[in-house]
Amino acid sequence: MPNTLHIKSNDSLLQQLLQWLLYGNYFYGICAVALSIEAGLQQNYPLNNWFYYLAIMAGTMAFYTIAYISEQTAAINNPRSSWYRQHHQQIKTQQLLAILLVLSFLVFVLVKHSTAFATVSLKEFFWWLIFPVVGSLYYGFNGSLGGKNTLRQIGWLKPFVIGFCWAGVVTVYPVLFYNLSHQLPFSIEPVLLRLFIKNLMFIAVLCIMFDIKDYAVDHNQQVKTFVVQKGLRVTIFAIIIPLCLLGLGSFLLLAWQQHFSLLRIVLNTIPFICLLVVAFLLQQRRSIFFYLLVIDGLMLVKALCGSLGMWLT
Repeated sequence: MPNTLHIKSNDSLLQQLLQWLLYGNYFYGICAVALSIEAGLQQNYPLNNWFYYLAIMAGTMAFYTIAYISEQTAAINNPRSSWYRQHHQQIKTQQLLAILLVLSFLVFVLVKHSTAFATVSLKEFFWWLIFPVVGSLYYGFNGSLGGKNTLRQIGWLKPFVIGFCWAGVVTVYPVLFYNLSHQLPFSIEPVLLRLFIKNLMFIAVLCIMFDIKDYAVDHNQQVKTFVVQKGLRVTIFAIIIPLCLLGLGSFLLLAWQQHFSLLRIVLNTIPFICLLVVAFLLQQRRSIFFYLLVIDGLMLVKALCGSLGMWLT
């Protein structure tokens, strides 16, 4: 009997496109590009060239595909694993193309900006390398390096590691690349540090929410996530909601200090309100599409609101 979680031939075109968008990690790539544009605008930097954003999207897709493409068998109760199993060959091709695109971008940068590398400081190299290194330590390449001794096995730390990597890619990298391509010195400015922490905490909260979906798997594998250790209600009301309110309060304080316009304040408050609404909705069991589209979609909401706040004010 075929696995009932596989895509059926009579699935609608819209449903199949949605599955490719979410399971194929295209949506993660779009969110990474949108957050990169938002962070660049908020730091008053011009946008980088299109090749840079395409490489960011491809790199994000490749990173999130690693865990599923290397699985030998599909998990019975995991529709995403089953989907990867059914589309294994297409995903392998997609992964190869994504990696080739990133490598092509790196070659392009090395050739076009070769003279700029002569002036790059050790500090700048550190910021270029720290986020991929931490990402590798988190992932362990699905057990091929490090096995279970990876950062993802430290349940309470996992959301903040993911938030750290995302914040680096979308907040620090746009400035690093712009300065490199224009042969400008790089330094950690106060606005960059504030945005880095803001993005880190925002993504970390989303990851804590996402861990609710994986409660059973994490519990069986003894991964001590917040929800495994504290339970659902404590995680929502004592961890997620307080972190949302802390983030909102920090932003309002910054807005008051920097004299933001009312429109900019309202636009940047929307993502925090959405976080609180989604936190309350997690008291009931939700489908994987809710997590992939709604919860991860809050990254896109944040990016759009932040970018509009800069463009319209």
